[in-house]
Amino acid sequence: MSAFEWGLQLVLLLLLGAAIPFVIRLERGLSALRRDRGALDGSAQGLAEAASAADATLRRLRATAEEEIRQLDERAGAAERLRDDLRYLTERAESLADRLDVLVRAARPLAAEATPAAPATEDTAAPRSQAERDLMRALRMAR
Repeated sequence: MSAFEWGLQLVLLLLLGAAIPFVIRLERGLSALRRDRGALDGSAQGLAEAASAADATLRRLRATAEEEIRQLDERAGAAERLRDDLRYLTERAESLADRLDVLVRAARPLAAEATPAAPATEDTAAPRSQAERDLMRALRMAR
């Protein structure tokens, strides 16, 4: 071999010697990746399970929310029916109160004319029911 060939082989040997630490470092990194691959697979599986559990929880939450909305709709319907009933009863009560007011106003002059000259007290009058006594007291107060 010539000196030139020896020189080239020496340069090649030096380059290979310089590459050895890089190869060792690369091999250590690859072994660490191989070791961590199991943990990475476990983490990925755990993440998939967590996503599945979250999906199931979301479905249950959605079903619960739909049930609550249905119940609220039923309650709102019942409340609207009660409101309509109360409105109807209020209108009837107002019309009855108006009729009663007209009758009371018409009866006041008649009650004033029907008063005796010497009003009898409750003690000297014939026994009356409680309703009659209350009515008489109300008529006296209305004058």
